Amino acid sequence: MDSLNRQINEYILQLKKGHIQKAYKGIMSFMSSLKSHLENKYPEYIIGNLYFGYLDMTYFAFTPTFLKQKKLKIAIVFLHEQGRFEVWLGGSNRKIQAEYIERISHKKIDKYKLSKIFPGVDSIIESVIIEKPDFNYPEELKLQIECKTIEFIKDINSMLD
Repeated sequence: MDSLNRQINEYILQLKKGHIQKAYKGIMSFMSSLKSHLENKYPEYIIGNLYFGYLDMTYFAFTPTFLKQKKLKIAIVFLHEQGRFEVWLGGSNRKIQAEYIERISHKKIDKYKLSKIFPGVDSIIESVIIEKPDFNYPEELKLQIECKTIEFIKDINSMLD
């Protein structure tokens, strides 16, 4: 097992190359721009702050009021290590999350992944929406994420009715 010193030395070496900082800044700029795009287009949605993460995930909440009233939320998530975008249905707390996992477990949700109640799991349902994002075309990427997120929200609404 690597010692912390060895890991930090590797981290410093990678930072000296400059790619990590540029990539991270690019991802954060894109996520901020995506959040602004959605805020402008969907003013009736409750949109949370951008969570920058620890190089594991970056996300923000993008929740229609009908889900907020049920103590649920939608998160648009970029997973750094996998390099992909996902959209998650989450609960306002662990109790709500567990209740909805149980409730939905009896329904057919083929194209989505139902989460298990487990420490560290923050979702009820997850969906990969962009497996290999092309950040060179940010406007197209924003539209893809928007369309797939809206489709996910509609599907969740149908599931919960």
